[in-house]
Amino acid sequence: MASSLDLAYSPCPNDTFVFHAWTAGLLPGVPSPSVTIADIDVTNTMAARGELDVLKISYGALPYVLDRYALLPCGGALGRGCGPLLLTRTACEPADLGGRVVAIPTERSTAYLLFRLWARQALPGQEIRTVVMPFDRIMPAVRDGEVDAGLVIHEARFTFHEYGLHRLADLGEAWEERTGLPIPLGAIVARRDLGPERLAGITEAVRASVRYAWADPEASRDHVRAHAQELAPEVQKQHIELYVNEYTEDLGADGLAAVRTLLDHAVRAGAVPAFPPDALDPVGSAGSVGSVGSVGSAR
Repeated sequence: MASSLDLAYSPCPNDTFVFHAWTAGLLPGVPSPSVTIADIDVTNTMAARGELDVLKISYGALPYVLDRYALLPCGGALGRGCGPLLLTRTACEPADLGGRVVAIPTERSTAYLLFRLWARQALPGQEIRTVVMPFDRIMPAVRDGEVDAGLVIHEARFTFHEYGLHRLADLGEAWEERTGLPIPLGAIVARRDLGPERLAGITEAVRASVRYAWADPEASRDHVRAHAQELAPEVQKQHIELYVNEYTEDLGADGLAAVRTLLDHAVRAGAVPAFPPDALDPVGSAGSVGSVGSVGSAR
């Protein structure tokens, strides 16, 4: 029975910018997928259940789904100077967090994974309690004293001052100082059982969508604005410029090394389950835009 390809990504400006050309039917000869736009904790859960064909998920969630999903070498979010921030209502030191409550976006987020790795060094032996909150609730909750600190991502880098909050730690900066590698944040994965030909076609569709977005950034403007949680156009522009970069077009050796290093550290820390080394090998690198007509066919 024939079915269209199912795609899920977040409402964040980098994702709506990247996927607009593909989902809006702007790529000649490339079928448009059926689209779900949902917060990253929702797409992480969808992947864990094996519900859709192609998804944007956290790298922190990747080890849990590698048996069913393969990592694609494009479309995701890696970079430098773009990591999660740990925010507090008043200025304090890391040691002050002992026994405190930290709001996090999801337990399988890359942000939380980086936080756990940071805390092992900054707060050895101290207990930190966490509570999961929707992304857009975290900064107000810190400001209003509902929690002691908040772990935030994406456009919060540009807006946390508006809430009167203080940056206790830049976890991306800590990662870069420790490893010299870019920060892996969001991955694009596709079901392994789609087969090599379709995976190659999907990869090239995603890559073509990235290139289209760069060539004509105004084409996606309304789509980006319709879904952005932060409505200020200048913040959306900053967000896209920071998170859509060379690694979005192609992970490359440097990007893949960053992913492997992050998850290796996480496995050794007991933060994620172990997995076969070859499970991280990106798939779908072969193929061309001219071969993607099969991405919407039956599997």
